[in-house]
Amino acid sequence: MTVPAASKHLTIALVGNPNTGKSTLFSALAGVRQQVGNYPGVTVEKKVGRFSHAGVALALVDLPGTYSLAPRSPDEMVAVDVLLGRTDAEHKPDAVLCIVDAGNLERNLYLVSQVLELGLPTIVALNMIDVAAARGVSIDSAELARRLGVPVVEVQAHRGVGLDKLKAVLTTAVDPPPAGSHNPFSAEFQNEVERLLQVCRRENADGAMPRYLAERLLLDTSGYLLDRLAPANPAELRTSLDEARGRLAKLGQPVPAVEAMARYGWVGRLLEGVVRREDRRVDTVTDRIDRVLTHRVWGTLIFAALMIVVFQAVFSWAVPVMDLIDSGVGVVSDNVGGLLDDGALRSLLVDGVLGGVGGVIIFLPQILVLFLFIAVLEDCGYMARAAYLMDKLMVRVGLSGKSFIPLLSSFACAIPGVMATRVIENRRDRLTTMLIAPLMSCSARLPVYTLMIAAFIPAASVLGVFNLHGVVMFAMYLVGILTAVAVAFTLKRTLLRGPTPPFVLELPSYKMPSPRTVLFRMLDRGWAFLKNAGTLIVAVSILVWALLYYPHDAATVEAPYAAERETLEARLAAAPADSKEQAAAAAELEALQLHIDGAYQRQSYLGRMGHAIEPLVRPLGWDWKIGAAAIASFPAREVVVATLGILYDVGQVDVEDAEQRTRLQTALDNATWAGTDRKVFGIPTALSIMVFFALCAQCAATLAVIKRETNSWRWPIFTFTYMTALAYVAALVTYQVSSLLID
Repeated sequence: MTVPAASKHLTIALVGNPNTGKSTLFSALAGVRQQVGNYPGVTVEKKVGRFSHAGVALALVDLPGTYSLAPRSPDEMVAVDVLLGRTDAEHKPDAVLCIVDAGNLERNLYLVSQVLELGLPTIVALNMIDVAAARGVSIDSAELARRLGVPVVEVQAHRGVGLDKLKAVLTTAVDPPPAGSHNPFSAEFQNEVERLLQVCRRENADGAMPRYLAERLLLDTSGYLLDRLAPANPAELRTSLDEARGRLAKLGQPVPAVEAMARYGWVGRLLEGVVRREDRRVDTVTDRIDRVLTHRVWGTLIFAALMIVVFQAVFSWAVPVMDLIDSGVGVVSDNVGGLLDDGALRSLLVDGVLGGVGGVIIFLPQILVLFLFIAVLEDCGYMARAAYLMDKLMVRVGLSGKSFIPLLSSFACAIPGVMATRVIENRRDRLTTMLIAPLMSCSARLPVYTLMIAAFIPAASVLGVFNLHGVVMFAMYLVGILTAVAVAFTLKRTLLRGPTPPFVLELPSYKMPSPRTVLFRMLDRGWAFLKNAGTLIVAVSILVWALLYYPHDAATVEAPYAAERETLEARLAAAPADSKEQAAAAAELEALQLHIDGAYQRQSYLGRMGHAIEPLVRPLGWDWKIGAAAIASFPAREVVVATLGILYDVGQVDVEDAEQRTRLQTALDNATWAGTDRKVFGIPTALSIMVFFALCAQCAATLAVIKRETNSWRWPIFTFTYMTALAYVAALVTYQVSSLLID
């Protein structure tokens, strides 16, 4: 079809193999006008960009990068459903834009042949034509367009070359390919598809069956598509499939191998005389770089050094900006607090709303820094080399090399680590990586480790070389790593089991990253976090504030201290200015106020919850105060230190402040079980707390991001449940065993 003058809106689906520059082209065309979400029920990201050209408004739907339109999972089914107009959210696109790598046409045109069978208007964007030329490959794009029967436009997406011509073609020349002209299969195969199509339509399998799905049913030996389409009589359809495959096998066209033979045969005939290569082997810049970067020794060392830089950047370089944000939120809180009288509204705004907002935006620098590196590494072509180098290590626990960077990033913060799993195409690998990322000991756990180690672990030496404090700190990191390995191993053999896909990895040519693409990807990830996870984090923060604040019965809490307060206030008023007596009275009055603040917390709903769960946590060596602090830390793990400070009458504690930390350590060391002189804290209890926080899911932000990435509450609930159970059992064993050994 040629777009009539009255038509002002078009929807274009963008498809292509991974590493063909598809995302770069999408960003170059759509600019900042992008909307990002998830398709319903799957982890696949839905990205829609909008732009206008020659009076026509175009919506560009960026489909997941794929080597084939052969769905074997719900995530892979998304592209097929969108192209066939079978999704609720998207109508059938007006045209398909296939982006192909000019240097790898043989492989890329396999996907194009599948797209052409859909009968949709199709445009082929021949990308990286300059890279192909550098390899000694020349392409007659005009002849290729004539043979395909669809427009072929040469582009260099990262440089913006050819985009104007491509836009013009998209808006004025979207004609469908001639019906049936590109079906690569034999007449016998097509007859079997027609027979099967009649059976499917008779059975009303998923409504009106498109011919392409009948073809895929015949080729899909895994059974996934048959289950997905849910026919009224699956037994009859399965029998028809078996009979059709049997007849084809007798003709020397076995399923599923017949597809590769037919399509690659078609591609070979199509490209004969279209693609010319120099006889001599061209030694490209990419080849010379890869001799070093993929070398077993040098490549691994360079990768390790690069990962140290990335880890250091996320862990440390973002800290000054995070501190600045923290200070800014503190200033705003002080100003807002100064405008209001003490009461529920002031506490809600300062501690609930502003505290929650601060808890959201403080993660933003780490997210932006991580995705800056990921975008640069992806766009320049190095990310594929990193996956190649790490695959042998990661495959031992059932993951691929692409899981390494998200897991490494999670040591700084699990939130960007979970978001970074987008680089993993395989659904089971992506989910597994996402579910174990929170087990990496992130920076939020450090305040807990630091406090407990400094207060209760002796400053002894181990083997005369290592400091015991450092050994225990390392052990906490090791606990998370080993548990993550065990969980990944278990998940890939139970809940997320399935056939291991072959590790097919393309090593794209190196190129200079596009600043525009890098900026878009970085900001897109940051905005996705703020918009989707931020609202839940703030809501949880307000909920925990309410549990800590109510019931705020001043008469009940403060009455027992009224006489003591009056006496101290009188002493303070009577003492000479700047005298020791005045300082002593002020210190006692401050201590009394801290005790009253603690009494409010002890009488709060959170305090009551702590009392309620004490029988459950007592076997861990915890009293009700530790249990309440663990509940309060759900918005963010580091809150446990501040909550312990309030409950033990020390006040708000900054773990980086040595004086405040020492006061809390002293209070914890002096804490005893109710009605006894037996101390609550000791080495077994400290180890129990650290192990619990090394494995628990006390981070609403991480769970919110998992929900956003999976588009389902199932996985964050599963993550919270399994991690809490693991943390409890591990803390129980740690306390009981260490108590026996130490006693």
